[in-house]
Amino acid sequence: MPSVARLVTILALVGVLIGLPEARVNAQAGSVSPDYGASVFLLGHPETTDRDLQLMKSAGFTWAKLTVPWRSIEASCKNCIDWDDLDRVITATTAAGVKVMVRVDHQPDWSRVTPVENGPPDDMFDYADFVSVLANRYKAGGTHGTIDAIQVWNEPNLSREWGNGTIDRDQAAQYMYMLKETYTTVKGVDPSKIIVSAGLSPTGTNDGTAQPDDIYLGWLYEFGLASYSDVVGMHAPGYGSPPEAELNSDPRFPHPSFYFRRVEQLRDVMAVNGDGAKPFWVLEFGWTTDQVHPQYSWYAVTPEQQADYIVRAYAYAGSHWAPQVGPMFVWTFADPSWTEDNEQYWWSITAPDGTPRPAYNSIAASRGMAAAPAPTTP
Repeated sequence: MPSVARLVTILALVGVLIGLPEARVNAQAGSVSPDYGASVFLLGHPETTDRDLQLMKSAGFTWAKLTVPWRSIEASCKNCIDWDDLDRVITATTAAGVKVMVRVDHQPDWSRVTPVENGPPDDMFDYADFVSVLANRYKAGGTHGTIDAIQVWNEPNLSREWGNGTIDRDQAAQYMYMLKETYTTVKGVDPSKIIVSAGLSPTGTNDGTAQPDDIYLGWLYEFGLASYSDVVGMHAPGYGSPPEAELNSDPRFPHPSFYFRRVEQLRDVMAVNGDGAKPFWVLEFGWTTDQVHPQYSWYAVTPEQQADYIVRAYAYAGSHWAPQVGPMFVWTFADPSWTEDNEQYWWSITAPDGTPRPAYNSIAASRGMAAAPAPTTP
């Protein structure tokens, strides 16, 4: 008798192999390649929202990536929705003329029998339904502002991002079922919304707690990725090497996943699967300056190197990946609540109080923008 997990996988396979969408939005039409984006933390921070949006514009960023926890909006039960804070943020980004991609994950407790920090719902329709309601609310020209693109989950090739489950080919089919359901329901309410597949964690680990991003991407294509995405999402942290570094050229980093140019191997996977003309977006990239946490300090760079490498990464992408590459989202503007104890603090191009760091000023200069003034306390 098949296990419940096997039945879920069979249903997932059936779901992704039947029914093709009629049309796909052109995610690159009229776009700069690469375009400039960054992750920014506006939800829950009304006191710094305008400040951070002005910092984005002052450095020439045209896209903001927002993490939108599903549980923060549909928290207590299905259809029990509180839009207030997201309305505030999307109204502000639209008024500022900044395009928005939202990443939606972190399920509410009611959606799973077994509680986990981050994992898929027991019924994938619950996720797809929520995302379609969100897409409909934030259509272009609507009264609440516009969300331009939606990233469906994040790093599903890691067990910790998929309910601590085993990561393998069967689980990739389950993620594709989530993506297919979401793509189909969103396109039913707003065909213009750009659907972006999850950025995969660059890794060489294949022990069930994770699977290599190139292998996992190939599985997604087996199960229908070409038909159920407008954009393929990728992650490209540079670790300790400059962006132009050849794969495996540094003995400290003996696997291709340690290099910014890992993206080129993922592009090869796209091409082999007949999807080489589709846009890809770099959903996270950057370099850490962390000298505090040993698990990150071994590949940390100086603030000056961080600044130089980020600017060079955009230039390299423009020379070698255009016109296929779309927005590249720097990780990150700092969350106002972070301290030096947060490892994310050390990736940031601004301080939590809004003070520009060298990377911010270098990006602004490369875009022909003046350096931002130091923040003032309201």
